[in-house]
Order: sequence, then C-alpha cells, then structure tokens
Amino acid sequence: MSGTYDDMAPLRGSDQEDERPASGGQVPITVVEPEGNARGGIVVLHESREFTGALRDLMNALAGEGWTVIAPKLFHREDEDPGVGVFGDELFEDFDACFDWLTRRGVFPDTIGVLGFDSAGTAAFLVATNRPIGAAVSVAAHGITEPLTDQADALVRAAPHLQAPWLGLFGADDPATPPAQVDELRDATARAAVASLVVTYPGLHHRADTSEADDGDAVDSQTRIFDWFDSNLR
Repeated sequence: MSGTYDDMAPLRGSDQEDERPASGGQVPITVVEPEGNARGGIVVLHESREFTGALRDLMNALAGEGWTVIAPKLFHREDEDPGVGVFGDELFEDFDACFDWLTRRGVFPDTIGVLGFDSAGTAAFLVATNRPIGAAVSVAAHGITEPLTDQADALVRAAPHLQAPWLGLFGADDPATPPAQVDELRDATARAAVASLVVTYPGLHHRADTSEADDGDAVDSQTRIFDWFDSNLR
C-alpha cells in the first residue's frame, strides 16, 4: 500500500487484535508509504497533537526517497501534557510499537531510523541511546546539560551510550540550545562508539519542519537529514 493513512501499532505484550481504546494497548500512528518496495523505515517523533503542513511535507518527501514514515501520536494517554514531552518507559514503549509495526512488514531493524524536533528531538536522541537502531537525527534537541524532566537524562550524560549514528542540527540563536552547550554535546557524542555529527546554523533557519523551505539553511538542513539516513540505513 502506498500513500498516507492512519493505523494502530500494538504495544509489546498486548493482543494485536485488541479492541481497547488507544490509551490501552495500542498507539495511534500516521503512516506515509512510498511507491514500490520500501528501503527502510523512519519513525518521526513530534510534540504537537496536530501535524503542521511543513511536517507533513517533510514526511511525504522522506517517503518520496523510498522510506516508510511512521509518526506515533505520543500523547495518546489521557494524562499526558503535550507541553512536557513523552519520556521514560512510555517513550520506549511507543517507539517499540512503531519498530515492531515496521519489522512485521518486512523492514529490517538496521534500516529503521528515528527523527525528532525540539523536545521530540531530545526523545529521538534518548531512543538512540537505548535501542540499537540504524540512525537518528535530532533537530533543536533541548535538555543538553540539564534534563527536561525526571524521566529524561541530560543529553551530555547520555551521549556516550549512543547505539546509533546520530546527527544533531541546531540554530546558533536558539535560547534553548546555547552554543556553549552544543559544543559540550559535540564533545560528549564524540566519545560514543558510533558516528556523530553536530551542525550549527546561524540564526534559527535550520528547521525542515517549518515553512522556511525557501531559506538556504533550511534546505541544507533537510538535505543533511536525507543524506544521514541514506548513508546509515543500509
């Protein structure tokens, strides 16, 4: 099947035929599939309850490159605040559900990547320190030197445990990611056993999930995301 559709990904340990609501044993997901056979899968983590047009465009563009793109609705549990982010066991449970959904459809584990923005970029980083996936990309990941929540480790402390090649994209003028902290993260990820690359752009024009597609830095950042997955998901 190609195109965009919604589905449910069972949590591990739940019955795949479970008819309980999403807050039970299943994660609601949005899927964008490519034409023909998929070359791998990318789990897109996002922190809003709605997809922006730019984020949908990015997902469609990734599918156009041959990836099956799957975006879980992380805030499907009734007591979760979308302003805080989803971390800890619940993050890994939801990611594992997406991972299993992909592998059940023939996607090889080492061709599965994760992509996230802002606090979801933090989540993508932490997934890459806890799961042996193919590659990870974080854009404007917060919580570099201090954890965002009690369930999220600071990135500089988690960095040596990276299990997947990781790309980090940051804006030099982003108050949530000061350049000095980004430099600390660059040094910390260099001590991991996997490849890493940290790229800083002037200003804030580095977001492939915004409407800045005509900005040269935004185009460059999207190209870097595509190239990172292309190089590491094999």
